[in-house]
Amino acid sequence: MKKRYLIMFAAVFASALLQAFTMNTFLEPVGLLPSGFTGIASLLSKITGKIGISFPTSVGMVVLNIPVALFCYQHIGKKFVLFSMLQVFLSSTFLRIMASEPLFDDVLLNICFGGFLYGLAISIALKGNASTAGLDFIALYVSNRIGKSIWQYVFFFNCGLLCIFGALFGWEHAGYSILFQFISTKTIDNFYHRFKRVTLQITTQKPDALVKEYVRICRHGISVVDGHGGYSGKPMSLLHTVVSTYEVQDILFHLKQVDPAVIVNVLPTETFVGTFYQKPLD
Repeated sequence: MKKRYLIMFAAVFASALLQAFTMNTFLEPVGLLPSGFTGIASLLSKITGKIGISFPTSVGMVVLNIPVALFCYQHIGKKFVLFSMLQVFLSSTFLRIMASEPLFDDVLLNICFGGFLYGLAISIALKGNASTAGLDFIALYVSNRIGKSIWQYVFFFNCGLLCIFGALFGWEHAGYSILFQFISTKTIDNFYHRFKRVTLQITTQKPDALVKEYVRICRHGISVVDGHGGYSGKPMSLLHTVVSTYEVQDILFHLKQVDPAVIVNVLPTETFVGTFYQKPLD
């Protein structure tokens, strides 16, 4: 348990540090707007600055996240929300104390590297069973309810936010920011697979032992079809199940411990109809 908390804290710390570095180094120098509640906070900071009121982005990040955090504390998971809010406080602190020099003068280089690193910062937090809060809270709450990722809808929301940004501060930077959001969203999709599923086709001569071990470590159903090998002619069984992608490596490890000769074919599952157990965030 202690090791798990250390891993979560390390992921949150690294995520916050990388997020603050990316915002200071790639976003601010070229006037790009980040995503989600951080983007709203940055937008409010720019709007209030035009009328002579100081409302730092770091303060806005905390203020906007508190109401959503209170809701998700009851509906997602207590430790998940607490570590997510820790990420927000750390990133807002790093934003105030870090002074980063721009690495590139070229806008497109800032967009490409900034978009990738910003998406990576979010992915690190998600991998550590936390988040960067804000829209991540809402996205994960909805995803847990419907059992699939909604990051593409988050992207569309951010595009709407950037249209407001464009109307107020110029469409050139808004267009660049939309490209930045597209890259960061694709990065999250490539690194975070909690809601993606795969089908395991397992061929074994030890079906009873494998099923017993599988049921011990998983809360998914599994089908068993008895048959024989077309080449060897030996009796064997085909086991069939659908699991989340993040479970695959652990399942394969346990299956190999029971039957070193097991054959497993991992297939992408595009559509799944029926009841599927999704481990809750805690």
